[in-house]
Amino acid sequence: QVQLVESGGGLVQAGESLRLSCAASGSILSINAMAWYRQAPGKQRELVAIINSRGSTDYADSVKGRFTISRDNARNTVVLEMNSLKPEDTAVYYCHADRVVYSVGGYVRNGDYWGQGTQVTVSS
Repeated sequence: QVQLVESGGGLVQAGESLRLSCAASGSILSINAMAWYRQAPGKQRELVAIINSRGSTDYADSVKGRFTISRDNARNTVVLEMNSLKPEDTAVYYCHADRVVYSVGGYVRNGDYWGQGTQVTVSS
């Protein structure tokens, strides 16, 4: 009923930039918070950045000052601008939507959803 589709990953050199996008589709009525997580090989998934419906943001200490999260509530999209990338930013990045309220078959449902992940590789 609800899908998150990410785009924008790739291979870059240290110091370069990438822009990740995530679009939520379905009969969506509202989304509470949208976020980006990442998971490096052999490590746990960690929160990178989060933005709520009012536009308040929070970031992992490791990306503060380098990454910027933004969202378009009307289009149900979230973007992560990543600058000054470092090799330690290499990971699979996942989009997450928290408390998505949507309609299906005349009913209103809610749930949390994940995107499929997009690979970001930063070479030194």
